[in-house]
Amino acid sequence: MDGGLYDLYEKDFYAWTQRQAALLRAGNLSEADIAHIAEEIESMGRSEKRELISRLTILLLHLLKWQYQPERRGTSWEATILVQRDDLEDHLADNPSLRAGLDAALVDAYRKAALLAVAETGLARGRFPEACPWSVGEVLGMGFWPG
Repeated sequence: MDGGLYDLYEKDFYAWTQRQAALLRAGNLSEADIAHIAEEIESMGRSEKRELISRLTILLLHLLKWQYQPERRGTSWEATILVQRDDLEDHLADNPSLRAGLDAALVDAYRKAALLAVAETGLARGRFPEACPWSVGEVLGMGFWPG
């Protein structure tokens, strides 16, 4: 690989991306930094999965608070739940292959959401179920409200 390409990748990532896009569009694969392009594509895929888990975590946190602190329910929590559900549907529409991993993502997200729920509610960890008490369909369903 050309040392200049590596230097550009390390020193000016944006310029590197623009150069690589131009090379690919022109069909100049022999000049493209294929190894780094592949690495960046894989990184983008991981980022999409992290966004899925992050959004599920926020949604699950608010569903837990909704169920375990009914006296504190309000329009803010309701809006957060609805917006996260809507954003998750958009994210899954843009990345349909992520649907195959929703069950595993729910497990990861619930683990984080339960820890955040303890911190935000002040309730003991034992108050929350060890595993997510809801199915993916319930969590994503616009009509589902626990408790």
